[in-house]
Amino acid sequence: MKFLLPGLLFAALWASASAATKFGVLSADPLILANVRFLIAGPLMLLVAHGLQRKSLPNRTEFGRLTVFALLNTTIYLGAFVLAIKQVSAGIGSLSTATSPLFITLLSAVWLSRPIRWYEVAGIVFGMAGVWVVTYPLLQNSFATIPGLLILLGGMVSVSAATVYYARFTWTLPSLVINGWQVLIGGLLLLPFTLLFADFGHSHFDARFWWSIFWLIIPVSVVALQLWFYLVRQDAVQASLWLFLCPIFGFGYAAVLLDEPLSIYTLIGTMLVLMGLYLGQRDKFKRP
Repeated sequence: MKFLLPGLLFAALWASASAATKFGVLSADPLILANVRFLIAGPLMLLVAHGLQRKSLPNRTEFGRLTVFALLNTTIYLGAFVLAIKQVSAGIGSLSTATSPLFITLLSAVWLSRPIRWYEVAGIVFGMAGVWVVTYPLLQNSFATIPGLLILLGGMVSVSAATVYYARFTWTLPSLVINGWQVLIGGLLLLPFTLLFADFGHSHFDARFWWSIFWLIIPVSVVALQLWFYLVRQDAVQASLWLFLCPIFGFGYAAVLLDEPLSIYTLIGTMLVLMGLYLGQRDKFKRP
């Protein structure tokens, strides 16, 4: 129970981000939703880190690295995610986040000149095939568009590049400081695009908008991440297994809360993605 309940709660909360974003973009422009979230969450985390916990500020080199990381991980990835979720189902959004380890495997092989193994290639093939199987009927029923899927794909490449970039350095900053600054910097980098291109005239800052912001900041960005850190400290291998539940929860939320369709394609495609994730991450599950 010490591991089961935190794991289930993490998967349930982490997977809820797509549905919460989908509700938010019903009220306001996606860029506005993203920017408000970043410019509230970032300062809140920094207030705790530097104000309450008295953590030291990053130095100039660390600020440079944080800026690149923020651009890839927050500005481009989360900006693309909220733009895409306007055009694709919440279920697809949730499934896409689960495929990031496959993109990381591919990018690390290219960027770091690491040999890619046959089962990693098989994992990528299974994962992409699974996403296509899930997506195909939704394209026919207007629950997804090709431009939305391409934006989502671009975001997944960006967040995977952010992960590979992050892994190149030895970070001495606390995780709360890193997350706080990269969210704030990412929001500031996104702000000019929001001011230029967002549709303020048809955006409504109603209760649905603010509940979406609240949910994305507190249950997702704060509670779920703290649960993840707890699970990793207990057992990093078992912690990774909880990521496999996220697409299941994601499609459940999409069906119950947003009336998005579930079909045999959803089941088959999700199983293919999970198989691909296992193959792509097989080395992590090998114990000495």
